[in-house]
Amino acid sequence: MKFKLIIDEEKDEEVVATVHNRSPLTDQIEQLVLAYSGADRIAAYTEDEVKMLLFSDIECITVLEGRTYAIDAHNKRYRLKHRLYELEKRLPSSFIRINKSTLANENRLEQFRASFSGAVDAVFKCGYTEYVSRRCFAEIKRRFDKK
Repeated sequence: MKFKLIIDEEKDEEVVATVHNRSPLTDQIEQLVLAYSGADRIAAYTEDEVKMLLFSDIECITVLEGRTYAIDAHNKRYRLKHRLYELEKRLPSSFIRINKSTLANENRLEQFRASFSGAVDAVFKCGYTEYVSRRCFAEIKRRFDKK
């Protein structure tokens, strides 16, 4: 397989792949290209600073007490000035909805933990835990079964 990258600021961006057959690799490449919006970070706020937070550093985005927060790899909370539905359109496809008020970065999920009552929690690499709704868990299972 050959790879060729041409950087030309004068031309429109285009990704072309010539392959013999569709494969999981081509599906991943297609998802990556279609999900990329040109931005890979978002402005995040704490009490005394503004930080450009990389999407890959975000464990999850959740709504707490009516405000939207990003939780990073160090379990630190940052306030976001966007609503969850706006972020859902803007984030890469690796972010999945796990309940009505939380989007999770599937690359940062450590495990799903089930309890005796039937509830399921998502445990992130930073140690943060968030419940997974039944409806969303069914979709997550379908998504992981395809991989």
